[in-house]
Amino acid sequence: MNNYKNFVLLTIGSLLLLFSSCMSKKQFLYLQDIQTYDNSKVILSQNTLQENDILKIDVTSLVMEASIPYNRILAQANQAISLNILQLNGYLVTKKKTIKFPVLGEISVAGKSTQDLEDYLKLRLESEGHLIKPNVTIRLLNAKVTILGEVRNPGTYTFTEKNINFLQALGLAGDLTMDGSRKNIILIRETDGQRVTTSIDLTTANLLNSSFQNIQPNDVIIVNPTQKKVKSAGIVGNISTVLSIASILLSSIILIR
Repeated sequence: MNNYKNFVLLTIGSLLLLFSSCMSKKQFLYLQDIQTYDNSKVILSQNTLQENDILKIDVTSLVMEASIPYNRILAQANQAISLNILQLNGYLVTKKKTIKFPVLGEISVAGKSTQDLEDYLKLRLESEGHLIKPNVTIRLLNAKVTILGEVRNPGTYTFTEKNINFLQALGLAGDLTMDGSRKNIILIRETDGQRVTTSIDLTTANLLNSSFQNIQPNDVIIVNPTQKKVKSAGIVGNISTVLSIASILLSSIILIR
C-alpha cells in the first residue's frame, strides 16, 4: 500500500514538473491577432540625415564624361570596392549638418532625407547648367542597428537598404531565443539630439501600424528575458526547480525504502 502511495505521489510530482516547465504558446507566438490586421498600405519611413552619417553619392548625366568631377569613386568594370573604402571616400555629415560637394560647395542636409537630397542636387546640377539630364543616387553607408539581450547573435549590424522593419532587424540577430520575452522589447532611438524609448510587443499585430515598426539608423533594440529565465538565475528560483528537487528526494526515499 505504501509503495502504491509513493508511486502515485511520484507520478503527480512528475506531472506537475512537466506542466510547470511548459510555457503557454501565447508567450511565444508572434502577431497572434494577425487576423484583425486591416492590410493597410505600407508607409516607408523617410529618415532625415543625421550628424556623422556617411553618404555615397553617385552622379550620372547624358554626357558621362561631364559627371566625372562629381563622383569621388569611379568603379571600373568588374572591380569590387569594399564598404570600408566606400566609407572612407564618402561624404561625412558635419555637426552643422552639411556636406562638401564638388563644384557646388557646402550644402545643408538639415531636415532632408536621402530622397530629398537626391532631388535637391539634381535640381541644382541641371538648373545651374552643370550637367544635362543628371541623375543622382544616394546611399547611407553607415546605417546600423544594435540588438542586445535574448537573441541568438547579439551585436551591431550594418545595413545599406533605405528601409528595414523591426522584424527584419531581429532576423539579422538570428531571432529571439526561447528565453526572450516577446512582450517586453525595448527600442531606444535618437533623432536630432533627442532620445526616445518605447516598449514593443511582438505578440500583437499592432506593431505593423506602429511608428516604430521601421528601423532608423543607430536604433538600439534590447530583448529582455522572460520571468522564467530571470527566476531560474537563482539556486531555487521557481516552482520548476522546487518540484525537481522534491521529485529527486521522493525518488530517493522510495529506493531506500
